[in-house]
Amino acid sequence: MTAERLSKPKWLKINANFGTGYRRVRGLLAEHELHSVCQEANCPNMGECFEAGTATFLILGHVCTRGCGFCDILKGKPKIHDLGEPERLASAVAKLGLKHVVI
Repeated sequence: MTAERLSKPKWLKINANFGTGYRRVRGLLAEHELHSVCQEANCPNMGECFEAGTATFLILGHVCTRGCGFCDILKGKPKIHDLGEPERLASAVAKLGLKHVVI
């Protein structure tokens, strides 16, 4: 007996969105030497969020102090505190024109 192979539903597949909004957010993060949860966690929705001009910022570098089992972010204790990070974060938030920010 051979099982019939079913195709995946269309709603399950998304197209990667690397448009101007995505490039703008990605560029601002790089320009300001900031990290985002989106990038560090290798989030599959990053293209969609960045394209919409949103991001979840990760402070104190690329290491997270939490130990969430489902997350792909490097866990541990940040070694160096970058005293210029708050100012760069505020500048990036202003350039993105955000009304609220998740840090």
